[in-house]
Amino acid sequence: MDISEVARRAGVPASTLRYYEQRGLIASLGPQGARRRFADSVLDQLALIALGQAAGLSLDEVHSMLSPQGAPNIDRQLLAAKADEIDATVRQLRAMSRGLRHAAACRAPSHAQCPTFRKLLKAAASGALDRQRRDRGLRPAGRRGAGAP
Repeated sequence: MDISEVARRAGVPASTLRYYEQRGLIASLGPQGARRRFADSVLDQLALIALGQAAGLSLDEVHSMLSPQGAPNIDRQLLAAKADEIDATVRQLRAMSRGLRHAAACRAPSHAQCPTFRKLLKAAASGALDRQRRDRGLRPAGRRGAGAP
């Protein structure tokens, strides 16, 4: 398949394919400089890359799980560690969701009088929430850099 067909079928721009090739994640057939052509198996490689990125793996981590021929060479320990990280993030987000729902429905005369809301404020003021996010490799809330989601 040529690069435009791969881009169309994989749903990624040709520039991404060239970048992945430069990083060693995929390989084109034939000499450099000619129109890039790829084996059909590149679609499976691109699916693995997309899956890894969706799970929060870096391209370097994904690259470490591809053999030189492009077949998966899965690092089970890395996947387990990433799953643990995701589980911890989910627990934190669930706790934050419960706190926000409580604050939205709280019957206290003011949020300043609500013990649950006060507890959330105290945690935020002490930096505990940002520290938890930082410990998990996440950006502190409200402090995203340029181009960050």
